[in-house]
Amino acid sequence: MGVSRLDVLYRRLLLTKLFIQGWGKPDDLKRIFEFRKVIGDRERCKHLVPKDYPVYIDKKEDQFDCHIHNGYFISPLEHLVPGILPPEAVKARFQFIVPKKWQKNKPVCIHLAGTGDHNVSDLFVMGGALILESAVLLNWLEREGFWPLGMTGISMGGYMASLSVTNWPKPIPLIPCLSWSTASSVFTTGVLSKAVNWQELDRQYAINSVYEEEITKLLEYCGVDSFKRVHDLVKNSPGYQDSLSSLEQLLAFSGDEDATVHHYPRHRVVISGKSRGNRAEDRLEKLMSSLNNRRQCFDTLPRPLQANDAVLSKSKDSATNYQPFLQWESLSFMKGVMDECTHMANFSVPVDPSLIIVVQAEEDAYIPRTGVLSLQQIWPGCEVRYLKGGHISAYLFKQNHFR
Repeated sequence: MGVSRLDVLYRRLLLTKLFIQGWGKPDDLKRIFEFRKVIGDRERCKHLVPKDYPVYIDKKEDQFDCHIHNGYFISPLEHLVPGILPPEAVKARFQFIVPKKWQKNKPVCIHLAGTGDHNVSDLFVMGGALILESAVLLNWLEREGFWPLGMTGISMGGYMASLSVTNWPKPIPLIPCLSWSTASSVFTTGVLSKAVNWQELDRQYAINSVYEEEITKLLEYCGVDSFKRVHDLVKNSPGYQDSLSSLEQLLAFSGDEDATVHHYPRHRVVISGKSRGNRAEDRLEKLMSSLNNRRQCFDTLPRPLQANDAVLSKSKDSATNYQPFLQWESLSFMKGVMDECTHMANFSVPVDPSLIIVVQAEEDAYIPRTGVLSLQQIWPGCEVRYLKGGHISAYLFKQNHFR
């Protein structure tokens, strides 16, 4: 199935960038990954949110057909992982729309919204916060006599609703719209990957060894679609070592005796030294093209290295240093951290998957389904319904299907 042209065009028209402040503080990532181990296991965290957790209604509005209650509570994440939330998010706010006259039961559906983020770590903090905050609201609604209860959301909201349901200890209906099994493909292979500030992510990853040397070791997800499996495939692929050997031979043949090839963990290749004219540069470009061709067979590494990805800088003696960091290093790290904190297979299976109806767009360019586990594989018994078109057209014109 192809991707929606409207999705691609719409994204091109937007100039906004994602993750403009980079990965986030390494210490925050470490704390989030440790907490993920707790909320990823429903049994371990069933007592994290007391059933009588305080919720407040501070404003009521009367409309012609409904009452609108504006409420708030302190996010439980502030108590469990102090200081991880930005000050503006410590007080969780919600709007509760109630009909003026109920029929038989008093059913309520919690609808979670999508959002944009400045750090990669913001996304993980939001996920942890919404899982706990949804539990607060569900407990509160039960105390107030509302039933049955359900959850939904569109795009990122649908994804966060899915995470919340994995943590709820009772059967509950879930309708995630335009979301899938992991956020990693959204930011590495979907059209949103073009909006990611890769330059800043590359820079931070290159200058701070803690991401590679410490944080990578905290990544536990190892499903068949994990970044660890991809690295094994790349490392063991035919010709990988031959390509690196050829790179060394090329630099030697170019007459650049000062140039060296550095082999770093997780397959980073850095070429440094003096250049002696365009002949070496031309051959370097050809070899990089050859290396790229060997990597293009891996769907999870969507943007292969281009010749202009080389970082050219002038040293004090005016020699040019070639440091072509392979951007797929940052891509695979992004996939690793995203899968760790967002892959549904890293969380408990909902109590009753038969109550779940997933609504997907057939040509969704924002939520790629290729190369990742499907929700049917992770949640056997759930239903998936497909709408014609892409992400944007479904959001604009298929709201009635969602309802």
